[in-house]
Amino acid sequence: MMKPLTFLLVAFLSLQMTYAQKSPRVVAEDEQTTIYIGKQPVLSYVHKETLPPAGVDKIFKRSAYIHPLHSPGGERLTRIQPPDHWHHYGIWNPWTRTHFGDYKVDFWNLGDKQGTVRFAEYLEKIELENQAGFRVRQEHIYYKKDGSEGVAMDEVWKITVKNLPGQAYLVDLHTTLSTKMETGITLEAYRYGGGLGYRATEKWDPSNASVLTSEGKNWSEADATHARWVIIEGESSVKEGRSGILFMSHPENQAHPEPMRMWPPDSNDGKENVFFEFCPIRHQEWVLEPNKDYVLKYRMVVFDGKMSTQTAEQYWTNFK
Repeated sequence: MMKPLTFLLVAFLSLQMTYAQKSPRVVAEDEQTTIYIGKQPVLSYVHKETLPPAGVDKIFKRSAYIHPLHSPGGERLTRIQPPDHWHHYGIWNPWTRTHFGDYKVDFWNLGDKQGTVRFAEYLEKIELENQAGFRVRQEHIYYKKDGSEGVAMDEVWKITVKNLPGQAYLVDLHTTLSTKMETGITLEAYRYGGGLGYRATEKWDPSNASVLTSEGKNWSEADATHARWVIIEGESSVKEGRSGILFMSHPENQAHPEPMRMWPPDSNDGKENVFFEFCPIRHQEWVLEPNKDYVLKYRMVVFDGKMSTQTAEQYWTNFK
């Protein structure tokens, strides 16, 4: 028979091993950096430019985005390069209508061949108790009239993941924008641009997915309104039957509570899947002065099952 002290030691070590297996960890590779909880991948940030499918203009290649993002049960919740919008990349945040000096540049619609966003360098690996992540620098590139390139904006992404009780985990995405342009850069008011953009899994459509904002707006009502948080969830293959993401905008963000771009459910004869974006310049332009830092903070709670309004509000309270 095992002695009581030995039994307690074994139990303690077992608990420690279980905790360690469930703590986030970062694996950095040449093409991407992935955060795991145990053996389950949570998300990947892509360093290497991803080419579009054969036959599609290579101008649609892109790096510096999150994909895939998985639910705790392993359901993939993001999508890249959908045929209806080759320039959509999982979770990403380019700016659409901008101007500086003599240039008008669209960093979002890659097919217009005005600019792109590109991974530049890996800055830091973050490993804390029950939290892991990294910092990377990416560049907003504009194409000059002589065929060369320039950097309009630097952007630092800080991404961290924390495990939560139950079938959920927390993802923080902090973005710091700056420009060295003597004229600064104006992010013009438009219905698309910046913030945090999300293209959902192709599984979700109006028949099996739902949207709810902090102001009580549903999928049909949310576009162009303001919100502190948004729940997007839909049918999935996990045992709970559904998975989703609670998106939150920090109170210090530009134009908070932030306006949104949400494709209405009847877009494209109701065949569009979910596209959502916190869009701080939806109703008013934002001028970035040279050599200053501008920070946007977002939090995502990724979960399996369903989330109530009360639970979302509690997460929001903790984010403030």
